[in-house]
Formats: sequence, structure tokens, C-alpha cells
Amino acid sequence: MWDGIARDVTTLFVIIDPIGLIPMFLAVTRTHTLAQRHRVAWRCILVAAIILIAFLLGGRFLLHRLDISVQSFQIAGGFVLFLIGLQMIFETEPKREPHSMEREQDVAVFPLAVPAIAGPGTMMALILLTDSDHDVGQLVNPFRTGIILMIILGITYLALRSATSIQRMIGDTGANVVSRLMGLILAALAVETVLKGLKAFMQAGNGG
Repeated sequence: MWDGIARDVTTLFVIIDPIGLIPMFLAVTRTHTLAQRHRVAWRCILVAAIILIAFLLGGRFLLHRLDISVQSFQIAGGFVLFLIGLQMIFETEPKREPHSMEREQDVAVFPLAVPAIAGPGTMMALILLTDSDHDVGQLVNPFRTGIILMIILGITYLALRSATSIQRMIGDTGANVVSRLMGLILAALAVETVLKGLKAFMQAGNGG
């Protein structure tokens, strides 16, 4: 039992990567006030939690009903992440908008909640951790996985809340550099995601 819990915690923590989300959060909210950043952090965690819990309960059924393979889902998610990475790399200095409530809501949902937190990797992990067709020696309880997911999301929220303190340490120039670097890393991870999806798709095809 404890081995299963440790596996769930490790898998979800590594995939969601609360610490790794801080540079992206700083990049997409660098024109926001502290209060706005706190609202963005809370809203993106709330949206991600709703999506992931829904996917935890019915994700495999939904993909099956839509005749979508996990590999196709992974490839599509990789393309989305690649576009986000390119935008972060080549984005010019943003204009400061007098009314940023609409932008505040936009970045909370996209790209923070989806696909940064509730991305294809996290969704696939939830499917695999609750897959009754595998790991017959010890099946993972969806309720237990859901509780662990909520704990990891709570840690992620605390990490995003501390992002402003990190920005004060590195300054606007540092945040801009981090934004470009994060975009490059994200683009590379997106390419890796697509390649893994294509490899899995080819193996599934050969196996069939």
C-alpha cells in the first residue's frame, strides 16, 4: 500500500512539477499586480483541479468513446506546448493594459491551468495510475489518487504564491531572461513529447 502511495506521489509531483511552473507563471503574469497574481494562482489551480478530477473519473471512457488513442492525445498536446514555447521565446515586451481583468482570466486558464498543469502528461498519468487493465498485483484506488492529486495541487498553489518574491530577487530583466529560457525548454519538451507519442504509436501499430 505504502509503495503504491509513494509511486503516486512521485509520479504526479514530477509531472506537474510545481517548482518548474514558477518561471512560466512569472512570464505570463509579469504585468500583473500582486493581488492579480494571487487570483491567477488560485483560479488556475481551481480550473486544473476540476479538469483533472473529471478526467480521473471519466478520461479513459471519454477517449474510448471518441476513438482517440492515448498516443494521439500525447502528440496533440506536444504541438500545443510547442506553440506556447515559441510564443514565449519570440514575444516582445508586453504592453501594460489599464484593464487587465480579461487577460488575468485568460492566462489563468491558458496556458497555466491547461496545458501547463492539466496537460496531456498529467492526464495520461492519471489514466495509467487508475488503469484496471494493468498492474493486477496492486490496483490503484481512484479515490486515493484523487486525494494525492489535491495535495500536489495545493503544493503547486503555494509555489505560485511565492513567485512574486522570486521575481523581486531576479528583477524584470531576470524574469525576461527566464521567460525566454523557459520557452526554449518548453519547446524542447514539446518536441520530446511528440516524438514519444509517435514512437508509441508506431509500436502500437507494429504490435497490432
